[in-house]
Amino acid sequence: MTSIAPSSAALVDLKTDAVVIGTAVGENGLVVTGGAAEVDAALGGRLESVLAALGATGKAGETVRFATLGALPAATVLAVGLGPLASPSAPLSGPVAGPVSGPVDTEVLRRAAGTALRALAGTGSVALTLAAAPGSITAESVRAVAEGALLGTYTFDRLRTTSAKGLPTPVGALTLLVDGTSLPLAQAEIDRAVVVAESVVLVRDLVNTPPSHLSPALLADVAVEQATAAGVTVEVLDEVALAEGGFGGIVGVGQGSVNPPRLIRLEWRGGGESPALALVGKGITFDSGGLSLKPPTAMEWMKTDMAGAAAVLATVVAAARLRLPVTVTGWMPCAENMPSGDAIRPSDVLTLRGGTRVEVLNTDAEGRLVLADALVRAAEEAPDLIVDIATLTGAQIVSLGQRTSAVMGRDGAAEAVTTAAAATGESVWPMPLPPELRKGLDSTVADIANVPPGGSRDGGMLVAAHFLAHFVPDEASWAHIDIAGPSWNGGQPYGHTPKGGTGVIVRTLLQLAEDLAGPPSDQGSTIAG
Repeated sequence: MTSIAPSSAALVDLKTDAVVIGTAVGENGLVVTGGAAEVDAALGGRLESVLAALGATGKAGETVRFATLGALPAATVLAVGLGPLASPSAPLSGPVAGPVSGPVDTEVLRRAAGTALRALAGTGSVALTLAAAPGSITAESVRAVAEGALLGTYTFDRLRTTSAKGLPTPVGALTLLVDGTSLPLAQAEIDRAVVVAESVVLVRDLVNTPPSHLSPALLADVAVEQATAAGVTVEVLDEVALAEGGFGGIVGVGQGSVNPPRLIRLEWRGGGESPALALVGKGITFDSGGLSLKPPTAMEWMKTDMAGAAAVLATVVAAARLRLPVTVTGWMPCAENMPSGDAIRPSDVLTLRGGTRVEVLNTDAEGRLVLADALVRAAEEAPDLIVDIATLTGAQIVSLGQRTSAVMGRDGAAEAVTTAAAATGESVWPMPLPPELRKGLDSTVADIANVPPGGSRDGGMLVAAHFLAHFVPDEASWAHIDIAGPSWNGGQPYGHTPKGGTGVIVRTLLQLAEDLAGPPSDQGSTIAG
């Protein structure tokens, strides 16, 4: 990954190839944000007029690049737009010398940093002034800029041939500019940002990996490698142990494939009587739909159907690397859903962990079957909070689109997830669980059906959550996050999000673990400068 370090050096003394500054939309048009004063001075106070002449407006995601012509050691300056400032805005003391008016959201900084680093691909070294964009450098602004910049350098080209690459290389080194008295705290925030970014990158890599290279067994191998390196306890159940343990959902979904299923258990113990968080992630390494076969175009991105399990792995590993004082247990039920003579059929009945018998009316509703087994097993350990994460329903995309995850649950658990998401800048929206929808899962031959008879799609995302709730004890605090759309970006890159796997929800889950452990004493503190 790209290297990153804080520095209090003056830009006139800093040997770097490019400098990133921020612009915004103020009440009277273009505003150059805090941190750019040295650039303005080097240009003789003409920075704002130069940007205006180049057509800069400050709108979010806009990039304007110009040569310094020797005014600074850096050959170029890139101005990235932050969008509208919060209102009402106070007068600035000057075009670049004073603080910006109104708060700048940390996700705005994160996206701006990512946008800048994508635009600067092929550049050797870059210095960023964006941590000062809100007017005062804070722990949150340093963290956001560092995370966004690192995530903006992401590429996935490991399967390309050397001759076919022909792509600009990611920026090699980043310098995050802060005041001299800010260095120790800034370094701590950067260290944390590196762990977070590497965890998100792990998920992106796994989601982007084709199913030919990531069977359930191979995903288990990755989990063992990552967990062992981080000091996380790991256990893998193969198909024989799964059958002996009564995991009928995982075994049933996986039995149609030549690649047998796995259940991976991860555990990080933060010490003492720390609170316990259980994370359960859907790990379907490829989803053909089984005998309820998907259309060909719907299968093109079904390598992503293990994004929930990947997020669980990355979160547990990150919690261990950050030494969080909380117990985090991860459950990764992994299978490949394929059609064959051995595959489960519509109308088959499976006996899941704990004895519940499920009538399978649609084999393409397989994720809830493997999750149900893992949820029962997770609940047996009586954690304080259970959260499952899954690319579960197309209905999530219909309801909330490609960038907003849905959360459902009980006992304040859904609220805890949305609070954590808000703190990290990830888009999560709470959804209801209307009780009348539960009746649609009644079965005439078993305890519950995996989908409503007749193929009704009404409230499909909510019905799926009702199915999962059936396998979580009533007294347990539980939330379900559907990331079907947000886990994959099939369009163009934006902000710190690349095309392909996004690594969504890792930041939220890690924040949730931190919230459960209790806030650090210095959280929200302002860095001097």
